[in-house]
Amino acid sequence: MKNKHEVNLYLELLKKAILFEIWLEHEIYSPANLPIPPKLYEFIQAHKLQLVHVKKPNPEARREGLDWPVIAHSMIGRLRLNQLHEAMKTVIKDKIKGDFIETGVWRGGSCIFMRGFLKAYNIKNRNVWVADSFKGLPAPNVEKYPKDAGDTLYTSDYLRVSLEEVKQNFNKYDLLDDQVKFLEGWFKDTLPFAPINNIAIARLDGDLYESTMDSLTSLYHKVSLGGYIIIDDYTLPTCQPAVEDFRKQHNITEPLIRIDHYGAYWRKR
Repeated sequence: MKNKHEVNLYLELLKKAILFEIWLEHEIYSPANLPIPPKLYEFIQAHKLQLVHVKKPNPEARREGLDWPVIAHSMIGRLRLNQLHEAMKTVIKDKIKGDFIETGVWRGGSCIFMRGFLKAYNIKNRNVWVADSFKGLPAPNVEKYPKDAGDTLYTSDYLRVSLEEVKQNFNKYDLLDDQVKFLEGWFKDTLPFAPINNIAIARLDGDLYESTMDSLTSLYHKVSLGGYIIIDDYTLPTCQPAVEDFRKQHNITEPLIRIDHYGAYWRKR
């Protein structure tokens, strides 16, 4: 990019594309998760149809990250994506060492934006780590993590996005290259052995107590001083206790700053 104005134009357009803000009026159909009578189901299957809800697109919900998009590559909303942008600008300005990582990437939108940011500023000494099972959330391990009891997100096909699809999404933006590193598998299996030396931004989107605690336990000691720990789903009853327990166990007193209805972050000091 030639100048700051062009960089800002590119990154703003990238946000709009990732959040599907430009074409929001076309996101009017969402899968209908309803019981279907057997005869109707047979008819739907035979004619290759899909049962959907018709909904009115809601720009405010998209801004706050309160909807589950049909087409968009991210569900975190404008406020959380803006905060990620500011965090990246800050770690570059403050010369905070390390890579960027997201644990729990869905369709890859946040990581795509991270890579776009590095490319816009011609930064070649940082990687973007894309960590996910690429097959949805784990079923709750209630015996070990009782706070996850009753969670049913693991049953949602909507949250299962394959590694191939995420790579295809990176390719759509011409942002799939050797600065994008994929960690495929459950966090407990991949993160402890991930070949990451330093982290400037750790964006954690695991929803569950188990996934959040696995991410914090494996990555926090690699976060550089001045780096960001961003919790996408802080207010969830499965996620917040994990954050609070981890912070208490490690005597973390840095202020936890809210972003929107769900998200929060702190900087490591």
